[in-house]
Amino acid sequence: MKTIRLGTTDLQVSRLCLGCMTFGDPAAGNHAWTLPEESSRPLIQQALEAGINFFDTANSYSDGSSEEIVGRALRDFARRDEVVVATKVYFKTRGLDQGLSRAQILQSIDDSLQRLGMEYVDLLQIHRWDYHTPIEETLAALDEVVKAGKARYIGASSMHAHQFKLALDLADQHGWTRFISMQDQYNLIQREEEREMYPLCQQQQIAVLPWSPLARGRLTRPWGDTTARSVSDRFADTLYAATADNDAAIAARVEAIAADKGVSRAQIALAWLLHKPVVTAPVIGASRAEQLADLVKSVDVSLTPEERIELESVYLPHPPTGYE
Repeated sequence: MKTIRLGTTDLQVSRLCLGCMTFGDPAAGNHAWTLPEESSRPLIQQALEAGINFFDTANSYSDGSSEEIVGRALRDFARRDEVVVATKVYFKTRGLDQGLSRAQILQSIDDSLQRLGMEYVDLLQIHRWDYHTPIEETLAALDEVVKAGKARYIGASSMHAHQFKLALDLADQHGWTRFISMQDQYNLIQREEEREMYPLCQQQQIAVLPWSPLARGRLTRPWGDTTARSVSDRFADTLYAATADNDAAIAARVEAIAADKGVSRAQIALAWLLHKPVVTAPVIGASRAEQLADLVKSVDVSLTPEERIELESVYLPHPPTGYE
């Protein structure tokens, strides 16, 4: 597994980050398709054995049970200094309303650390922009968390570029801890972040950690095929339903290039992301051992400039999605 520096930090992370929304009590939260602990642990162990050292969860995933499962597995299978652990705060979870007030942030990090069984996380991310709390309050609270040693760095996720720039500028003005990463939606069928967010991230040396790198599975299977998760994934409809015709044309090119190279569609979609200089580590999800093994192979897939142009050339402007 190849590694890369996480933004301007001293952390070296694997080129793939394992997203842990898949792991959680199916009876908790909003996702009945999550894997219980006995099914999650072998996948986490497999990821570690494949060289993945970067794990991304959130306080809200399966009402906190994702953090519990991930924390126990990492304690059993790895030393703490061998892994980079990220979690998030914003969405409603056990005993906490939605938002990024000082009280919510300080309580949330304590709750997350207890569930993870860790003294600190490497990266605490704000899951969305809070329109009801002054960003100055949020930034000051995050600075407190870092100075208390409960998070080494802070990151952001899914907001408008002008909001992210405001937060970076305010942190600089007040001497607060600065965001070092941006986790946002980016894949072959949703590329709107290339317009404003990614030039900003390049200029500011911000690590980019794309979520939904395979477009909720739409780039991994024949167009129109469904899975148990996709049928129940109402959030995916808000992301991609309005652009299905153009997206299908892009998926067809993924299929053709994958066939020519003798690799899977998923490997092509991830390899395209990994060729982007701004991208640090796509956040992948896996619910089966063979699926994870396939995704790991993407780091060794090379695309020619002509193949990248072929994948990109039919893209049409899309409405930005995933911010709210």
